[in-house]
Parts: sequence; structure tokens; C-alpha cells
Amino acid sequence: MSLFFKLNKNFLCSKDQRENIVRCILLMTSILFVFATSVGAQTHTIVPEDYFSLRLATEVALSPDGKYIAYSLASWDENQNTRKSDLWVVSTDKRLSERLSKRLTFDQAGERHLQWSSDSQSIYCLANRKRGGDAEPYNGTTQVWQVGITGNQIHPITRKRGGLADYAYDPVTETVYYQLNDTTRDQDEFAHLRKKYTSVEYGHGVRTTSTIHQLSLKNWREQKIIDDQRFIREFSVAPGGERIAMITAFDDTVIRSEGGSRVDVWSKTTGNIVTPPTACYREKAASPHAWLQTLAWSPDGTKFAFCAVFDAYPAEIVIGSIADSQWSTGLMPRPDEIHVQGYGSPIQWFDDDHLLFCLEKEGTVTPVLSAGSSIIPIVSAELKNNVVYGVHASAKTKQLTMILSTNTAFADIFVSDIAKKALPTKLTDINPQTSDWKLPKVSHIRWNAVDGSKPGGILELPYGWDGKTKLPLVVAIHGGPTTATKVDVLLDPHNARGYFTAAGYAVLCPNYRGSTGYGDKYLTDLVGRENDVEVKDIIAGIQHLIKEGIVDPNRIGVAGWSNGGYLTNCLITLKDSPIKFKAASSGAGIMDTCAEWGFNDEPAYPRVFKKGHPWEQPDLYRKTSPVFDLANVTTPTIIHVGGNDVRCPPGHSQMLYRALKEYLHVPCEWITYTGEPHGLSKLNNRRAKMEWDLAWFDKYLKNAK
Repeated sequence: MSLFFKLNKNFLCSKDQRENIVRCILLMTSILFVFATSVGAQTHTIVPEDYFSLRLATEVALSPDGKYIAYSLASWDENQNTRKSDLWVVSTDKRLSERLSKRLTFDQAGERHLQWSSDSQSIYCLANRKRGGDAEPYNGTTQVWQVGITGNQIHPITRKRGGLADYAYDPVTETVYYQLNDTTRDQDEFAHLRKKYTSVEYGHGVRTTSTIHQLSLKNWREQKIIDDQRFIREFSVAPGGERIAMITAFDDTVIRSEGGSRVDVWSKTTGNIVTPPTACYREKAASPHAWLQTLAWSPDGTKFAFCAVFDAYPAEIVIGSIADSQWSTGLMPRPDEIHVQGYGSPIQWFDDDHLLFCLEKEGTVTPVLSAGSSIIPIVSAELKNNVVYGVHASAKTKQLTMILSTNTAFADIFVSDIAKKALPTKLTDINPQTSDWKLPKVSHIRWNAVDGSKPGGILELPYGWDGKTKLPLVVAIHGGPTTATKVDVLLDPHNARGYFTAAGYAVLCPNYRGSTGYGDKYLTDLVGRENDVEVKDIIAGIQHLIKEGIVDPNRIGVAGWSNGGYLTNCLITLKDSPIKFKAASSGAGIMDTCAEWGFNDEPAYPRVFKKGHPWEQPDLYRKTSPVFDLANVTTPTIIHVGGNDVRCPPGHSQMLYRALKEYLHVPCEWITYTGEPHGLSKLNNRRAKMEWDLAWFDKYLKNAK
């Protein structure tokens, strides 16, 4: 008050000018306060246990009136040994007093697929609520729930026996649509035997199919509207319920999905299902084996969009439109240097002409709008090193909400004004405990490859590194390979991020050729060249850090999961390698690409990269298989794999372990995580992996002489 009085008395200026001066002083005061309280306050050294204190926002939804943002917030539960989410809401008002988040549910029922009611007073979602007993909806099955923004009203909308698979809410007609799955036995001369002997598993003849039902929230009448004897992987309802788009396949297997799924459209008027042309994402695409996901309808219900995600090729957005009762489909125009983020990328029609999606470039992920062949930025150009994990926008309120992280802070909920393209406003402080953490220095770097290419990647350096002492290096290799490591602060048990730098290591996360975000040619250069060009890119990155004086050439290790585990196997089996790896962590890694084609759940993957089946490209399958070069291994290796991993089956890990332990007598350890799939889901297993890796690398790498 005294500051304002002095300004009012001594400055010869208008009231508006005085208020602006006050705002500037208050802003500078707040900046100085933040600076004073943050600089020098980093006192906590990150340890593996800190990972389980992190909460993760997984989904955001902006209310129709633009006043609130609903989000799912996942946290770890020691007793349940897993991570589950609850539903939260935060005001979009910029005043600090109204920026605090409010938790609406407290039972970690896994709220997801958030959709606001038309009056902005409640949120519909899927959840698995369990309160004892065997009766729905409180027996842990998946049901649709309605949660009021006060948090006092949590009502079940469905009570379907066995639970449902998915749902959609149409605010125009106040209708909930839901999907049920069931088992279908195909009718042939052996059907009676399959019906008789149900305790065994069949390769085919018994499959999962889906039905779609509608439930009016006005009179609570239910009706089955779609039963096409196909499996529905995803569906989306056009406003008003006139049409439903569905990603369908013959059954629920991956082998059917990656090459045999399609988009079907049901019409309320005719009751018929049609299949718009598939050529642009199947037979005429760079690869016919696309994963289809993220269906979205335009507000007028005449256009739909979805993402076709390819192994080895850039993801594409497919747009379908209807005119004169005829559907047409085509790819959204995309420059070669613009990559649509794949695998879960959000897609939303902003209005009838503009499509919201996220583009990926050199380790960053940014939301944009497309209009014809134009890509329109909608966030401030000043926003650097940002990675967006979730996004939702409103044409009515001109607002954009994001789950956004940077290279200096963990992810939080932000909101911005699309019209002004202003810097987004941070609305939450999801992980306040990290304010004193000694976070690594995270940056994007480029280096020169032997063939003149310029690979890139993420470099993590320990907090407070003096810039002179040469560091031990862990090369942390991402999976995919058609993805990339992002330039944000992250703790990742699978890919060695965060906790190794805290222990004094430098960490290089190479986005080798075949990675997204560096242009089409960079991505497709890996086809037919696995265990070759990307290995050379990684080695060149290590040599670059050695030349720069950052790392100790005698203390270098490698770690990765999935394709990162495969590349770890490639690097330690490399003959006459210019890099001597002192330690390795091979997570869910492939050893034999022919066995990969035969045993894993996505056989199209090796077919795409090897340009055919094993009998069509036997030399290429052999060249890409590290098993034939196992005699070259001298690196002490710890091996991790999920016991129920069907993507990279445990037999590959057993093969590596058998060679090292029984025949080559190389120090090794083989850890199978009982019951786990391709990724580790249990708290204790993620903890075990981090602690085992650190102990292993400390012994064989960090303390090596």
C-alpha cells in the first residue's frame, strides 16, 4: 500500500500509467522472489526412490465455458504396487487464488477418457471403482461415471456386467454410447470341437468382437445399434449422433490391426455401415501396415480424421469427408520436415476447417493447426525446448490447454490464448517436491556421422558439473525405433534417464537414423539398414562427446529397452568396435530377427524393415541378428525382460544370457519380471530395475580403472 501511495503522489502520470507501473514492479518483485528462492536451493540429489513420488498428468479436457480444465493425475501406490489416476479440476482464471487445483476423486479408480457435460458442471469418464462385493459398478469393472465439479457427486452411468471397453458422450443429444466386447466362435466344420474344449487356446476360430450401444441420459433407455461381428479398437461419435466412425478389425490381435484394420462409418439415418476408401493409408501408403488411432469428428459431422502410424515411415493424418452421400479419404498435406507425432498423438477438430495436432521436431513436441496445406503455430514462438503430452482446445473461447514439460521442469497443466499466441500460463504445481531437486542439464545436440549425415540426440549432464572433469557415459537408446527421445526433464526406468545423471554419469540419448523429428529421409534411411547405419550414428555420437572432452573414453556403457535393447545387443556384439563398452543393460532386446518375425505379436515390423519375409530376405535377416556375432561380446551385461512380453519374447533374453553365462563366461545377470508385459508396470519391478542398473554400472563402469 505504501508503494502505491508514493507512486500516486510523486509521479505526474495518468491513473492507467500508474497502474501499469505498479504491475511492472509487482511482476519484477515476483521474479526476483522466485529467483532468490530457487537459485542455490537445489539441495536434493535424485535417487531411484524419488521416481515414485512423481505424479503424472495423463489427460486434459477444457470445459465448454472455458472456465475449467479437468485432468487425470496418476500417482504410485506402494500398497497396490502400481500407478493409478484420480480426477482433478483447475480453474483457467489467471488470478493466483483461483489457480489452485481441486481433487474430485480419491480412490484411484483410473479416471480416463474425460468429457465435459454440456453445462460445464460435471465430467464423464471411464473408471474402475472398487468398494468390495461382486456387483457392478463397484466391483472394479470398467464403467462410465459422472463426477460433479464440486467433487461431492460421483454417479455411475452404466452397470454393465463384466464392464465395458470404451464410451463416448454426445452433449447435443445427452446420450452416452458404449462398447461391449464378447467372444465369437466362427462357424466351420471344427466349431463343435472349439465349443466343447474351451479350456484350451486356439490360434483362430475363436475371436473377440464388439457391439455399440446407446443410452439416453434423458429417459435412460438403452439400445444396441451396431453389431457387425468385428472388433472395434476405437470409436468416435459425430455431434448429434448422426454418424459413428470406428477403427475395426477382424479380431483383437495385433497382427490383424497393424495391416487389416480400417475405418468404418455407421449412419443413424440408414442404419448401414460403409467403409470409406482405405487406399491412402493401406495399399497406396509407403507401408500398408499402419496402426490407426485417435479418431475425431469435425463439428458439422461431415469430416473425420485419424492418425496412421507407420513403422519406418512418417505418421500421417488421414481425413475423410462426405459429399453427395459419397465418402472420400486423403492425407493431410505435410511438408517433409514436419512430422506428426505418432503413438497416442492427440487430434481434434478446432472448427470445421482447422485440425489440431502435435508436430515433432528435434526432440520437441508442439501443438499446431492445419488448414489445407498450411501449418499454423498457435503457441508463442518464445516457447523453446517444450514437450507437449496432452492438448485440448476450444474455438469458442480461443483457449488451448496443454500438459507441457521443458528441459528445466517436469510437466504441468498450462493454458494459453490462441488468438494472442501468448506464452502459456502455468496453472498447476503437480510436483512441488521437485523444487529443490538437482536436475540434470538437458539439451539437444547434433554431431557428424561417417557418411556426412548429422544425427541428433539429447545430452544430459549432472547438476553442477564443472565442465572440466571427464564423465563416465551411459548411452541410453530409445525404443521404437520410429519415435525419438524428447528434450525435457524426465525420470525413466526403462531408458536410463534422470537417475544416472544424478549418480554422476553423462547420458547420451541418440535419436539415430530411423527416429522421428528430423525429416522424412532421416527417418526412412533405416529401412534395409538395421544393425548398420543407426549403430554408426550412435558410435559417432559417443566419439563426438569424447572429442569435446566431456566423457572418459575408458568409461562408456550402453542401455536400452525394446529397440533400445536390440541396439544394445548390436553394439556389444559389434566386431572391432572403436568403442570399448564397459557395461551394458539389455532390456527386452531382440537377438534373432527371424525369431522376432515368428514369435512376436507384430510380424509386420520385421517385414517392413527387412523388405520381406525371412524366406524372401534371408541374408538381411541374418545381417540384422546379433545372435551370429555373440562371440564378440566381452561387456558385462545385465539382462531385463518381462515374463509375459509378447513384443520381445523372453527367449531372446535367454539366448543372450546362455551365450554369456555358459559359453563366453562374460559377467552377466538375467532378471525376468514375472507376469510383466513389454513394459514394466509394477512399482517394485521398476524400482528393482533402476537399482540393479545403477549397481551394475557402478561396479563395471563408474569405478573401472
